[in-house]
Parts: sequence; C-alpha cells; structure tokens
Amino acid sequence: MKRIACWVGLLAAGGVVPGCMPDGVLIKLVNTNQELEEREILRDGAWASDKIAILDVDGIILNAASPRLFGGGEHPVSLLTEQLDKARRDDHVRAVILRINSPGGAVTASDLMHDEILRFKACGKPIVAVMMDVAASGGYYIACACDEIVAHRTTVTGSIGVIMQLFDVEGTMKLIGVTSNTITSGPHKDTGSPFRAMREDDRAIFQTMVDDMYARFVQVVDEGRPKLDAEQVRKLADGRVYTAPQALEAGLIDRIGTLHDTIDAIKQRVGAKAVRVVLYHRPLDYRPTVYAQSPTDARGVQVNLLNVSGLPGAIPPAPQFLYLWSPGS
Repeated sequence: MKRIACWVGLLAAGGVVPGCMPDGVLIKLVNTNQELEEREILRDGAWASDKIAILDVDGIILNAASPRLFGGGEHPVSLLTEQLDKARRDDHVRAVILRINSPGGAVTASDLMHDEILRFKACGKPIVAVMMDVAASGGYYIACACDEIVAHRTTVTGSIGVIMQLFDVEGTMKLIGVTSNTITSGPHKDTGSPFRAMREDDRAIFQTMVDDMYARFVQVVDEGRPKLDAEQVRKLADGRVYTAPQALEAGLIDRIGTLHDTIDAIKQRVGAKAVRVVLYHRPLDYRPTVYAQSPTDARGVQVNLLNVSGLPGAIPPAPQFLYLWSPGS
C-alpha cells in the first residue's frame, strides 16, 4: 500500500509562522512498508555484481528503542540483527563492514550484538569493524566479534571495563524534611535504593556482579584478539581509553586506515575486482554517501547515565550495569 506524504510548514491560527517556512514543499508517493531497503552508494563499474554492505552501530547501545525527540527510534539490537540477516541472505553480498561510532552502553545489549555478529560469521562472509570517532567499551566489545578491527587515525577506543553508578539523596531529603519508609522482605531487597546510604554489604554485592561482568569482557577480548592472552588483556583493561596508534601498539586493533582503504582490502580478500557498496535503510531515510547517517543521528551522541523524569510520582531509575565510556557523567 502507498500513502501520500506531504511536508509543510508549521501553521498557527491559519497562517504560516514567520521564519518557519521550509525551503520547499515535497509531495510524493511513498511505500508504507518499513522493511529495510538497499541503497547503492558506490560502484566500481557498470557490470559489478558483488556487494560490500556497510552496517552502522551509532550512539548508545541499548536493548530498547533509542529515545528520540518525537517518539522512540530504532531498537539497536533488533536493527543490527535485521541488517545482518539481510546481508546473509543476499548471495551477492561478499562481505560486511560494521561501522562503529559508539561509546558503548548496556551490558546485555552489547553481549547480544556480539553474539549476532558471531552468528553471522557462521555463513562464511567476512565482517570487518571500522571505528569512527569513538568505539569504546561496549563499542569495542562488539568489534571483538569481527574478523578484523580497523580504526581511523583519530579514533578513541578501549575503555574495557564495567561501570555502575548510583545516587544517594538521603542527605537532601533530610534537608527538606522528607522521609522514605520502605518495607522489604529481606535486608537486600532495597539494595541500591537512592533513598538510603549504601552499606558495605550492599557495595560488596554489586562489586561481585561488576567483577563477573568484567571477567566476561576480558574473555570476549581474549577470544577476539588471538595475539593477546588473558593476562595481557587485564593489563590493558583498567578502563582507560586509547588513541588509534596506542591501540595498534597494544594489539587491540589490527590496523589504522580509512573506510575506502578497508573497502579496497576487502575486495582483495574476497577476490572481487569490482564491487557495489550498499547501505541498508528505512524508506525515506536518504543516505547518499559512504559517510552518511540518518538525520536523527546527526545531532551527535548523548550520554546520560542518569535520566530522572520530572513528572510527579516518577520512579527513580533502576541501577544499570554498563559497558560505557562516559567521562564526566
């Protein structure tokens, strides 16, 4: 089915708001089917049939729909799975480039993406991670599932580790004369509550959980970087970030290069003289070049470890375990 999409200026009281008039009015027929579409953005020759698909992992990695200004956005794990499935089913796709521009995110979401990449690799098609501005923590975690890791010369990567941030408003509540009365079935049911100070036994519980998740991160890097053993990984995994040259020297990446360098290297790897480079996108999501991102991503990465709703009666956020690089949060 098709519908008519019409983009018009904002109207107020039956007139156009001054300064809000768009450059033009577009009326066109569009397909309401929201399945991923393929867009060719590079072609070596008129008769090229082999393809290299570029898939994006942008922003915070969540196991939920990404927040947007007007409603929810894509579910990062679901989107990556959908893209990988499309590339796997297409016999003309010879390889995949996973372009990563992310400071990381939720522990489980990162692990799910890592597993989906491993599942894709079973089809025999190579997948190469290309790091952009930032591919840290969870972003690096998923890169370790790829056959090769390439970073731009200005990439920031690393931040191998786990972070969990809690807040305590007990002192503030006392100042304003508010008391929290909590009834629990056990002494640790309210562990992590912002309404009371954390006890040492609470901290020990969370530390044990963080240590377990850290051990999983070390294991993933150890398995994904065969030239590094577990002890070498632990020395690098103190949470710090690395520049691309530092990461190369440490063995965390395979080489420094550009997206075009990577395309040329993949062509040699799969024995293809001419290829078509394609992106997958939703209908109306225009992407004209290899560097293109969707308009909703153009605002940059927003990192919020704590996002408390201002609505009356809102429940404070639950504690989260994160593979996330978030300086200053």
